[in-house]
Amino acid sequence: MNLFHWRQSGQPRSAAAGSNWDWTLAFDGTKTPVKTSLFVLLCMVWILPGLVGHEPWKGDEAATFGVIYNIVKTGNWLIPALAGEPFLERPPLYHVVAALFAKIFSPLMPVHDAARLASGFFNALTLFFTAMIGHALFGERVGRITVIVLLGTLGLLLRLHEMVSDTALLAGFTIGFYGYAIAEQKPRLGAVWLGVGIAAGFLARGFIAISLLGTIGLTLPIFFRHWRTRTYLQFAIIATPIALIPIIAWMVAFHYYSPVLFNQWLYTGNFQAFWLNLKNDFPFYAPLYYLRLLPWYTWPALPMALWTLWRVGKARLGEPRIHLPMVSVIVVYLVLSLAPDAREVRALPMLIPLALLAAAGVDTIRRGAASALDWFGMMTFGLFSVLLWLGWIGLRMGAPAPFVAWVKDYQPGFEMPFRPFAFSVALLLSVVYFITVARTRRSNRRAIVNWTNGITVFWMLAMTLWLPLIDEGRSYRSTMTELRKALPVKYNCVASNNLGEAQRALLDYYANVITKRAENGEGTKCHVLLVQGIADKEPALPEKWVKIWEGNRPGDKIERLRLYRRDTSRPYAQFH
Repeated sequence: MNLFHWRQSGQPRSAAAGSNWDWTLAFDGTKTPVKTSLFVLLCMVWILPGLVGHEPWKGDEAATFGVIYNIVKTGNWLIPALAGEPFLERPPLYHVVAALFAKIFSPLMPVHDAARLASGFFNALTLFFTAMIGHALFGERVGRITVIVLLGTLGLLLRLHEMVSDTALLAGFTIGFYGYAIAEQKPRLGAVWLGVGIAAGFLARGFIAISLLGTIGLTLPIFFRHWRTRTYLQFAIIATPIALIPIIAWMVAFHYYSPVLFNQWLYTGNFQAFWLNLKNDFPFYAPLYYLRLLPWYTWPALPMALWTLWRVGKARLGEPRIHLPMVSVIVVYLVLSLAPDAREVRALPMLIPLALLAAAGVDTIRRGAASALDWFGMMTFGLFSVLLWLGWIGLRMGAPAPFVAWVKDYQPGFEMPFRPFAFSVALLLSVVYFITVARTRRSNRRAIVNWTNGITVFWMLAMTLWLPLIDEGRSYRSTMTELRKALPVKYNCVASNNLGEAQRALLDYYANVITKRAENGEGTKCHVLLVQGIADKEPALPEKWVKIWEGNRPGDKIERLRLYRRDTSRPYAQFH
């Protein structure tokens, strides 16, 4: 079927003459140059906005950037460190890749923007191998639609544009999953991809990658006879050393560099944390947490995947191409339920098999359900997009007054700038979106394509028109700059009390200040003390400490940073 269906208004589509011609797009699974271009554009519009143009944001991104910045400054890539202290929560793959991006592209952009390009790199790998998995399992017509379903899930959008090592974990998981998808047809090549995926996932986030991909590999032959073959055994045997060689190499180098830190990472950060979680939380907290998360986090992939399983019935549930994604969803859920630190970002690997199952059955969804999703997506994201444009225009014009006053209350003193390039991109892609929605022929695939187009355009508008406001609320640049100016002209060192990892990292980046923790006895002779607390509660400090500055991020009404100077005319004062 051709991409363009030429027809004359009021005449059959087969008519080939007349002057009032128009065209419509048919998302029917066929490939044409125009549809390929639109698919690539969709992926780029999803990946690129949000990667550059803003400061490191509060939370995981700031802490991750602190590790990256330490590598850029010191060149020590073996052991992650943050503001002069070992940061043993995760291995260094993402940080090293981001540091390479920072070194290569920092002459063209700020270091933090250059480092964040690593997330775009890992996201592109995830999308590429997701398409490959769909093609390998369900045929050529399912590859792209699998990516489109994945891009449309709400959970994927939340964290993958930040500097977080979970982007590398997801890429590693997807690469390993592709190895399983081609294990039967190309066992040696599949073994290579599985080994690479396990190694990459481990070097990004630790043992969770082995737990996920390894458990999938063990579960398949246990429950399904099809996977109990000599070919599959050879596949597993070849994949094992490919995965273990880089993992063991890093662990040996780590142990050689510092046996104490290695033991702290291995036992305290992994095994001990696992057993404590198993003892304290399981079987209640984590399983229920992810169970409550799934309905919105996996939308709309989860209901579509369930529909696919319902449609295939008992007979086709025995097909290997159904085994793999079905088992993977269950395994990921169970492994995450046992893992310490239940958080929404940990659930990202579950989206890959769900997107596969959803895409496999997209053409069988009942027309009424597809139309409902189609209209819901068009109305929701069309309305949101219009509201984003109207809100941006209102801030530029200073009206309506209540809306402007609300924004000023959120970010005092903020003025929305006009950025010509961002405005042009937002306008062009908005026009493309509305034209594409208006000119596509109704089908099941159109429903999910329009949904994903809508969520992507909404994200693009937020990261172009509204990025200055969002950045103002989540950035520490102005706060750390003010803090740096408030420091005494002469001081020996800065101690810190209750200072978070994100704040320590950005204080190092913006102010070139590395604090010494008061909590573990360091910095007892420092002349300056920085305390992180809340707005309405002053810390209880001896009178020998004199407050010289207090600040917070613009609009943050809870968190406070307070800077104190020691009265050097008196004996040394304890921090608490």
